[in-house]
Amino acid sequence: MSQDYAHLELYNGALMPSVGLGLWKIDRPLASDIVREAIQIGYRHLDAACDYGNETEVGDGIRRAISDGLCTRDELWITSKLWNTYHRPEHVRPAIERSLRDLGTEYLDLYLIHFPISLEFVAFEERYPPGWADPRLAGSRMQPDSVPLSETWAAMEEVHRAGLAKNIGICNFGCSLIRDLLSYASVRPAVLQVESHPYLVQSKLLRFCQQESIAYTAFSPLGAASYVELGMSQPSDSVLQEALIADIASQHQKTPAQVVLRWGVQRGTSVIPKSVRIDRLRENLNIFDFELTQQEMDQIAALDCQRRFNDPGVFCESAFGCFFPIYE
Repeated sequence: MSQDYAHLELYNGALMPSVGLGLWKIDRPLASDIVREAIQIGYRHLDAACDYGNETEVGDGIRRAISDGLCTRDELWITSKLWNTYHRPEHVRPAIERSLRDLGTEYLDLYLIHFPISLEFVAFEERYPPGWADPRLAGSRMQPDSVPLSETWAAMEEVHRAGLAKNIGICNFGCSLIRDLLSYASVRPAVLQVESHPYLVQSKLLRFCQQESIAYTAFSPLGAASYVELGMSQPSDSVLQEALIADIASQHQKTPAQVVLRWGVQRGTSVIPKSVRIDRLRENLNIFDFELTQQEMDQIAALDCQRRFNDPGVFCESAFGCFFPIYE
């Protein structure tokens, strides 16, 4: 992996910007303007997904930014993800083609399997994005579908070979599942995206990925904030309130968020924080003019308490009537 902290170098030499804009939970009416503004500020990495329900608006923001001369398509890194209901091989290409159409681009820089969870297919005309269950029906349940990961991955390799995705990868996988995937993959996963922050360091998973030349992207890199409004965390769960983080921030004349994001980048991962505030967008990108000491890096890592906020083994049962653990 490259030591250029502004980018992560993939095994094929591609350079993925280390700081991106996470597009989860950006409301559709705001998404176009936020994406255009982020590009104007300097973001070149956009992390989208079918399930976020805003790819059309994100695509509009990208189109406006390119039309206004803020960037070219080649300067952007656009990621999207294969949703759980499209794991059967015959649904993978239509799924990426729908995302490409919504995003207004001929190719993705990265296409990821969103979860190692296969659900029954839902046609576009029936419901899009399909979500975990039918939101129109009270008490609607998840409907699992037994699809071998090898079949899904073979279809991912096909869209890669067709030029629809320059790179393919995975989200929310652990070491054992990655090791199994590597045993039969003819195109190796370029990136793993997982929840990771100082309360969920995942040092062994990161070390394994680095050993296998799989780039590692941390979603929810600031921890609890994204989950408070969903009832999946409390404001008091925030790592940004840790005295240690505040002290380190003061020493570097940075904010707690900048320290936590710098820790993520400096440990060799990319980070995709989300914000709809322009000042925060600027702040989150401004982490390349200081460096944490090894002692500070170790102190932040020592905050690890294996606190996972995004866990299908918890929220799927309470929200969608299906007990579906994937990390244990």
